[in-house]
Amino acid sequence: MQQRADQIRRDGHTVAFVPTMGYLHEGHVSLMKEARRQADRVILSIFVNPTQFGPNEDLDSYPRDPARDMALAEKAGVDLVFTPDRNTLYPGGYETYVIQTQLPEHLCGLSRPGHFRGVMTIVAKLFNIVKPHCAVFGQKDYQQLAVLRRMTADLNFDVRIIGAPTVRETDGLAMSSRNKYLSESQRTAAVCLFRSLDAARDLAEKGATESAALIKTATAAIEAAADTQIDYITICDPDTLEDVAVIDRPVLMAMAVRIGQTRLIDNMMLTPPA
Repeated sequence: MQQRADQIRRDGHTVAFVPTMGYLHEGHVSLMKEARRQADRVILSIFVNPTQFGPNEDLDSYPRDPARDMALAEKAGVDLVFTPDRNTLYPGGYETYVIQTQLPEHLCGLSRPGHFRGVMTIVAKLFNIVKPHCAVFGQKDYQQLAVLRRMTADLNFDVRIIGAPTVRETDGLAMSSRNKYLSESQRTAAVCLFRSLDAARDLAEKGATESAALIKTATAAIEAAADTQIDYITICDPDTLEDVAVIDRPVLMAMAVRIGQTRLIDNMMLTPPA
């Protein structure tokens, strides 16, 4: 992969990179299409990264469909797919990780300790292997995007980070590989994340400014849906991820909710009236 990346660069072409864990859906396709717009060559990686999963999470059961992934990647205009195995990226004796001190101490980082250490480590490794000029990540994983922007700046990676909008189903549910886990009734209930965010955005645009009140409203909406358990709902600064009590500027509302055993995340920007 490094040799191919070097050759692409020697030939004078730019490289856009889309790192994924596979089981691709239309959200991933949108990232690949954005990458196609950003550079001469598009490289996609597929690797279910073990270091970002906790001991009781779904590493072994994470959905996989390599043949379908390849077909979607080809249709989206990807030039090269990189599919390393675990022993290549984490050989025996591996002990080096990337750690960040502030941004992971919010949102998902509080309930998934070590998760962002694993995310940053694998992305740093992939940047060194694929050697892209830019990399595209989805805004659905907002904290991940913020963490990787900070890592890229702090460690002087010569990679431009591009955030792409969340892609949703027709009823608003954010597309996610983990949606596969949902039963029919859970799939119906899962729309409560989007609906609560959309309602909060509407209230903020109409002049609601108290974060606590908006969080309370969203909590009630989610708890009213069947088989739900809230991990967190927060309104925070989009750069620092610190909680914001009063909405006097654009802020991020983010949440993680279990639908049955499936943990889903979503977020939306809230903007007060001008």
